[in-house]
Amino acid sequence: MMVKEELKKLGLHYVIVDLGMVEVLEDITKEQRKQLKKNLLKSGLELLDSKKSILIEKIKNVITEMIHYSEELPKVNDSDYISEKLGYDYTYLANTFSEVKGITIQQFIIIHKIERVKELLLYDELNLTEIAHKLHYSSVAHLSNQFKKVTGLSPSYYRQMKQKRIKNLENL
Repeated sequence: MMVKEELKKLGLHYVIVDLGMVEVLEDITKEQRKQLKKNLLKSGLELLDSKKSILIEKIKNVITEMIHYSEELPKVNDSDYISEKLGYDYTYLANTFSEVKGITIQQFIIIHKIERVKELLLYDELNLTEIAHKLHYSSVAHLSNQFKKVTGLSPSYYRQMKQKRIKNLENL
């Protein structure tokens, strides 16, 4: 809604306003682009100009959706999945991502997987073996090692800390 309003203020007519994408009828002047960028920033939104920035956002969205919002992770490997979803060669995607973000796509995936593991540990519905299986880890040991490398804590210690916090809150 905000984006549409900002476009109207600048006298721009849009064809499509979708998540992460806008198509306008007119050519945008430098001044309109500058104003739109400034106005969107006030609302916490960012105008991405370059094709690389847009591609990076698409890669991040595919990974986030794959890890956080899918019931099951894809059966194919991550690189094939991302490449297929975006219609680009994975090497190109990986090189572009690393160049812009300073980390590899695989490192980004690991960070998000560990965030997902934290969520699942906090919900207390699945044990570590089930979490490892759900997120396609080869073993609980592999998941635990990766978790510790990223967070500095073991998954079981992380879960214990959460339980202690709950008890402390209940005693307030």
